[in-house]
Amino acid sequence: MATGKAMFYPPLIITLQLQAADQLYFNELRNRYFPAHANYLDAHITLFHKLPSNEPLIPQVLQQVAQRTAIALQVSGVSNMGTGVAYALVSAETQALHQQLQQAFEPWLVRQDRQRIWPHITIQNKVTAFKAQQLHTTLQETFQPFMIQATGIATWKYLKGPWRPSNFYPFTG
Repeated sequence: MATGKAMFYPPLIITLQLQAADQLYFNELRNRYFPAHANYLDAHITLFHKLPSNEPLIPQVLQQVAQRTAIALQVSGVSNMGTGVAYALVSAETQALHQQLQQAFEPWLVRQDRQRIWPHITIQNKVTAFKAQQLHTTLQETFQPFMIQATGIATWKYLKGPWRPSNFYPFTG
């Protein structure tokens, strides 16, 4: 009879990986506008928030879907999220990829991950509504839509705050 503790597997987060120049640009914005005490992540586009990190089918699926070309995303606007600001993204390819992965990961999806994805990059969070509105207004004044590229899929282990890199699946098509 086993008396040991049950194994803990941290939740798995799945994100799109940005090309280097785009990553640098959004990281700089986060460093400028995100409260320093809460800014322990690089800029990211979350596809899934909580999957089982011990499920062997997940990496297999990600390896398969990574056999594609890079994904173009339009940075379409600045969004006020109440206590933060994000850049909204538009990409039919991202929507299609998310739907494909939702089907493959269906048994493990939490409610948040069953919903239609709203692709975005958060550059400020955990501030007052006043500060968020100020930044939104400032960024909105000069905003022009532009294109960025996702070059792969990254997985992360959620450690109740920081994320630990797990795997990277570059787009190879």
